Amino acid sequence: MNKSAKIFVAGHRGMVGSAIVRSLQAKGYTNLITATRDQLDLLDQKAVYAFLENERPEYIFIAAAKVGGIHANNTYRADFIFQNLSIESNLIHGAHLAGIQKLMFLGSSCIYPRECPQPIKESYLLTGPLEPTNEMYAVAKIAGIKLCDAHNQQYGRQYVSVMPTNLYGLNDNYDLNNSHVLPALIHKAHKAKLAGDKTFSVWGSGKPMREFLFADDLADACTFLMESDYSGSLLNIGTGVDQTIRELAETVLEVVGFQGELEFDSSKPDGTPRKLLDVSALHALGWKAQTSLKDGIAVSYKDFQARYPN
Repeated sequence: MNKSAKIFVAGHRGMVGSAIVRSLQAKGYTNLITATRDQLDLLDQKAVYAFLENERPEYIFIAAAKVGGIHANNTYRADFIFQNLSIESNLIHGAHLAGIQKLMFLGSSCIYPRECPQPIKESYLLTGPLEPTNEMYAVAKIAGIKLCDAHNQQYGRQYVSVMPTNLYGLNDNYDLNNSHVLPALIHKAHKAKLAGDKTFSVWGSGKPMREFLFADDLADACTFLMESDYSGSLLNIGTGVDQTIRELAETVLEVVGFQGELEFDSSKPDGTPRKLLDVSALHALGWKAQTSLKDGIAVSYKDFQARYPN
């Protein structure tokens, strides 16, 4: 990648998109294109096609998506499948129509079957039923992978799909109504500490296993792959290490400084029992995550405090 190459980061204000922008800037890339929702509605096919035809970036990173935790995914099922299908199809096919050769589509590890063998290999895609609580999001992301594959096969494009594990980091969504588990735990723990609560309750049994990747590590992996001219098939991005939700909650409470008792509400859903990605293919290419979970949570908590002042 030439340092002056024109690069479009879709979703640059989100956690992942902003991390990709930081990574590219840190590596010396100077010609980055971004567009806010007011400037470009990614649900508007005509507007997206016109934007890509006019700008003609050499590279595209698709980090834009409608995202949320278990509650949001399960409640707004139509919104999740329609909006994500629209965003990705507009950008991927629009890129092709504009003659753009290289694109990276960021998906999610929820594309894999609920009862998947562990760790999850890329080849396990479409080998079993999905987790019902985030099925619509997963179906949309699977469609994005297949859309990239189809353009590669039919038109010779180099549209790469990468599947990150559970993410957290700077610019995360901490809204308790629709955030993912880790930012929700940070927000709840902070509130509990300020309120002087004696107990802290977490959804589910605490037994599910989860893998977490700091968003800036993901961004580093994405730029590494684009710089390496990676053109292979679907690729997992993660740490290769997981922990229970109990262990995660204990780490969050330690970082936040909450001193009370940890409890679990088993009446609430657990979601997928375990989700650990096999990242051996990525490691073989020469990339490994660098940020420990505790260090990443500490950075995220400082970010939360700066954005949600007392």
